[in-house]
Amino acid sequence: MTPDDALALLEADANHDKATEMARYHKVERPYLGVANPVIDAHVKDWRAALDVPGRVALAKGLWDSNIHEARVAAAKLLTQARLRPDDGDAWALIASWVPDFDAWAVADHAAIAGQKRLVADPTRLDEVEIWTRSDHLWTRRAALVMTLPWTKQNFPKPAELDARDRILGWAASYVPDQEWFIQKAIAWWLRDLSKHDPDRVRGFLETHGEAMKPFARKEASRYLP
Repeated sequence: MTPDDALALLEADANHDKATEMARYHKVERPYLGVANPVIDAHVKDWRAALDVPGRVALAKGLWDSNIHEARVAAAKLLTQARLRPDDGDAWALIASWVPDFDAWAVADHAAIAGQKRLVADPTRLDEVEIWTRSDHLWTRRAALVMTLPWTKQNFPKPAELDARDRILGWAASYVPDQEWFIQKAIAWWLRDLSKHDPDRVRGFLETHGEAMKPFARKEASRYLP
């Protein structure tokens, strides 16, 4: 399966009217085919079954480089697996290389889900993600929080997981002065998800930083606090 073969399959499912609607919705200049996510999922399932991990990485790279919306979504889905054996280093390197290309939430979030799996597989990669928090690129900074959402979800975190949780909360705190909507939304998202499992940490964060957050973000972050 080559990138050209995969693109031909996606293009065969194109819907011009839907593509026009998607372009208006996403507000980012790139080609859209108008292919629904369930259709992309079906293709990705077939491609995964036919390819080993290096083949998936190569196909994902080609699809991403096309800059077609649905192809980038498919590229991310190809690498969204808990285990990539025998080695996931090339998959992580590819996902990380995409981050500077992020320019809208939809594709960025699909890629972030793939990145979450690779970070959980090797938490030492948080050292690389921490560098993103100092980027001038809005979407790179946002990715540092979206890709680390798994650390909000442990009910019985181990000491290393608690250390990572506090580390990432430190990143979130450093973002608070940034009033950009997508950054404030990412802070709120991280805190909201964490509040379901660790409300005390969220209360402490909001007591310290809440007044400096945008009101919508503060409200969102505290939505599930008991």
